[in-house]
Amino acid sequence: MRVGDLLRTEGLDLTLLWGGENLLSRVIGGVTATDLEDPARFLQPGEIVLSGLVWWNEADGRTRTERFVSALSRAGATALLAGEETHGTVPADIVDSCREHGIALLAVPARTNFRVITEVVYRHQWGDLSRRPADHFALPEHVRGDLGRLVDHGADADELLGRALAPFDTPPAYVLTSTGRTIARTASSPGLPAARAVASLRSPAGATLRVQAETTPYDVWYLHVPQAGAAPPRALHEIAEIIAQYRHHELGRAARRRTDQDLIALLGQGDTDASALANALASCGPLAEGPWRVVVTTTGERRSDGGAEAALTEALQHHPATYFAAGTAPDTEAEAVAVVRTADEAPFSLDEPWPLLHNCRPDTPLYAGVSALTTEPTGLHAALTQARYALAAARHTSPAAGRVTTVEELATLESLLAGIPADVRTIFSARTLGPLADSDTASHHTLLETLEVFLAHNCSWARTAEALHLHVNTVHYRIDRVQVLTGRDLSRLDHKLDLRAALLCR
Repeated sequence: MRVGDLLRTEGLDLTLLWGGENLLSRVIGGVTATDLEDPARFLQPGEIVLSGLVWWNEADGRTRTERFVSALSRAGATALLAGEETHGTVPADIVDSCREHGIALLAVPARTNFRVITEVVYRHQWGDLSRRPADHFALPEHVRGDLGRLVDHGADADELLGRALAPFDTPPAYVLTSTGRTIARTASSPGLPAARAVASLRSPAGATLRVQAETTPYDVWYLHVPQAGAAPPRALHEIAEIIAQYRHHELGRAARRRTDQDLIALLGQGDTDASALANALASCGPLAEGPWRVVVTTTGERRSDGGAEAALTEALQHHPATYFAAGTAPDTEAEAVAVVRTADEAPFSLDEPWPLLHNCRPDTPLYAGVSALTTEPTGLHAALTQARYALAAARHTSPAAGRVTTVEELATLESLLAGIPADVRTIFSARTLGPLADSDTASHHTLLETLEVFLAHNCSWARTAEALHLHVNTVHYRIDRVQVLTGRDLSRLDHKLDLRAALLCR
């Protein structure tokens, strides 16, 4: 399929913003959807790139545009398909940059879903496979026929991979995600821990091919053959195409997605009756029986690109003994929510996959909050509240790197306060500290520092004086001033706690 074919495809309603016949005649090798500012490491030559332009803003649009489009050029992208939904139109500097770098640019109207474009490309490619002359293939014709039937009949990925590599004595081979989760492996392949699998994907040894599908950086699939020369390169490309069709079939099964989303929507409704929740859980199969916990994830971005849900789903799939339903929170599209049940009370933790997910998008912090267990369906709404509180604590504690926080970890005053919304923290701190809240004043800054050290040393005059290299009388004078300005009595425990909390809320 060529770029120009997309313009002529009925129902897509694409508009050519820039590109001559030489660019429109280029063959499409695959599809990647991304809103990373620099997506070069996730692209393969010959791909078209779908982007909602979430990365662009008016303030520094030209700088971001140059970074994005030059990355496409370096990676050998065939064309950029830019969505109009985010900004209403494709910004002019993106058109200019694509012209400068020689990349065809097509506008995608808000009514056209990226998934539809992806399906058009892969349906066309799958049809092309059957029309190619026999000498184009490295896989025997009967094997290709068997693989097509296996995909159509819903065979599992292990069977598909083993059958594909059977003509080459079934060498060790894997289908792995970008976080090292094993989707499939041949019978001769030893199990790979996730961290080792990620290292193998980055190793120059053997062959690694990206499986083309509409994905986020968190859930890309790769065909990985550790032994160099274990199968002809052309055969591996064919196998990667077939696995892409397998994944396309998997993504096309929308029934579970609908039931998952229905459950997540009910969670946000505090007045949902128990029978409605029980029915929604039963429709999700293994989730019918508890106990359950709720997990909430966000990338911290104002607009969702599907990354939070993809990251949460990928993280949970690292636990084979875990059943879950995941979806997007209806009241905030930037959040992904999952109801989780761990089989046979197996331990549950996201600590292992979380760094691997972060490495997929190191420039984007990824946060998660995890509730306590609940044994009744009616407790799920409260569990959602707990998970969101833990999520807020995670964002406050580690704003740049991202982290996972469980509600059980909120065992100190500081961790408890971290989950309170920032504007509430600010108001509480200002009201409690009074004039001292204006720490820009040198004298107030000094008094706040003294108060902080005084409380940290259990209100010991001598140890505070020693820590600050002051005379004890000076400490007495400063603390007296603090008490006058705040109206608090530091001989009282409740007033000490008030001031300590106010300091933590700054």
